[in-house]
Amino acid sequence: MMKIGELAKLTGCSVQTIRYYEKEHLLESKNRSEGNFRLYDSSSVEQLMFIKHCRSLDLAISEVRQLIDLNQSPGTHCDDVNTMIDNHIERVEQRMKELKGLRQQLTSLRNSCSTNRTVEECGILKNLSAK
Repeated sequence: MMKIGELAKLTGCSVQTIRYYEKEHLLESKNRSEGNFRLYDSSSVEQLMFIKHCRSLDLAISEVRQLIDLNQSPGTHCDDVNTMIDNHIERVEQRMKELKGLRQQLTSLRNSCSTNRTVEECGILKNLSAK
């Protein structure tokens, strides 16, 4: 058994993040010490690493919760998992389009100002101030 600080070190998560995941019911401490400290075991490490991996893929907390629930029912079909990931891929593709548009806007803005100008002459600032 280990305390939250040890769990944080083992997983590379902050204590604050671990507490947040507990608050969101993604992770639980099953035991308490005599001093009423939360205690964790190796399954907590595995669960936290699972959560961390899901979050690194930019899955929402609600999606992580759903995956945790599904993961606890190993005999069920994984259609819901596939659908969730397919939907996430679509959202990522949409964000990529939006980011490309943002890059084009920023590039155009940057091209509106050359070096050797004063702030008063700055094309970027003029464009940002234009109505």
